[in-house]
Amino acid sequence: MIIKKITSLPFKARLKNPFITALRRVDYLEDIIVCIECDNGLKGYGECAPTVAITGESKESIHKAIAALSEAIIGRNIVDDFDVIIKTIHESISGNSSAKSAIEIALYDLISKERKMPLYAYLGGNRKDFETDITISLRETSLMVQDAIQAKNEGFSALKIKLGASPKEDIKRVTDIANALPHLQLRLDANQAWSAQETIAIMQELEKQKLNIELLEQPIKADDIEGLKKIKESIQTPLLADEAVFNFEQARTILKIGAADLINIKLAKSGGISKALEIASECRNYGVKCMIGCMLEGPIAITAALHVASAATDVIKYIDLDAMHLIESNSLKSDIVLDSAKITLGTSFGLGVKP
Repeated sequence: MIIKKITSLPFKARLKNPFITALRRVDYLEDIIVCIECDNGLKGYGECAPTVAITGESKESIHKAIAALSEAIIGRNIVDDFDVIIKTIHESISGNSSAKSAIEIALYDLISKERKMPLYAYLGGNRKDFETDITISLRETSLMVQDAIQAKNEGFSALKIKLGASPKEDIKRVTDIANALPHLQLRLDANQAWSAQETIAIMQELEKQKLNIELLEQPIKADDIEGLKKIKESIQTPLLADEAVFNFEQARTILKIGAADLINIKLAKSGGISKALEIASECRNYGVKCMIGCMLEGPIAITAALHVASAATDVIKYIDLDAMHLIESNSLKSDIVLDSAKITLGTSFGLGVKP
């Protein structure tokens, strides 16, 4: 099964509401879909999102990276040389983790189709049912409370609360949402907006109130590993490392020094399925649980992450794959079933999603 052609095309969908964090505001999901076509007619699909504020990749740089990666792997035999092709992707160019992820997803889609297996089964998983949280964007406190109540009414039991304004305002946001919805799990995400000192003060104040806070995600700058460790040692709430962990080496560093309680794995950060599974394996070695998260990605990338969650279900405790719930409509064909917060993978060969 020889790689014959690789093309990329845009995927754009309006969001139901603006997606607002401490780092950015987005009104449309604008992704890049990759199609790898083989000489036997099989096609595999991948996807990634340009997230300059996090991965440093724009639409233009992703297209260029995909073109460079295509040159390196066109003509290769997927069946005979799959592992070599995956290695080539990561050695051909540096950085560009989202572009690499899109190519990898398409390759895994192809190999599992060739084996006539759903991707999760090819990866060794069997879990098909998941429940995701949903993001509550950073807005005025009263509006965030309204959004949280609406999410609860739509069937969500876990909310990811975006923070990153002033400490006083953020404490009020969390307190008001928790008091309005005392039985929901709150996952706080400041997107690197606080200092270590601010984080400790904010969390100790919130912890005094005994609110239903499940975890705190990446409150400080990604490169401040010692700051993370200090926070972990100073608060009771489990600390989740996100932007601090792109690759295996960073994950190992965090795990080795005990700088976080949890690791957030994202295909777009790690460079794809193979690298995400490597991080999950290392977390398993340390007895550390993970979240599997996403950028603002469409159904192909989200579904790929769910297949990974199935393969590493013993390690991945939290699912943060809500992007399909955030868009107004989805034009892609899929056997994935969405039922409020619940997502069920289908039994089609490969990913089960295509344009």
